[in-house]
Amino acid sequence: MFGFRGGESPAVLSRQKSAMHSAQLKWPFLTNFDCSTIKDERQLSAMVQTRMSVSEETARDDVHQWFKQQPAA
Repeated sequence: MFGFRGGESPAVLSRQKSAMHSAQLKWPFLTNFDCSTIKDERQLSAMVQTRMSVSEETARDDVHQWFKQQPAA
């Protein structure tokens, strides 16, 4: 999701960087390292749940709403 594997096109890199910045604005506790380890919406939800001490459902809903607002891939 945010992790860079190498060989991505400039457009993909730009989209990933933009999504990572957006996520860090929403959840300021996300470090660049955190983001580099997050591969999908489920992993982001788990990190939000843990760091914010909220229920799984609350974190999942929050992340899902954020994800829907991101530009299409």
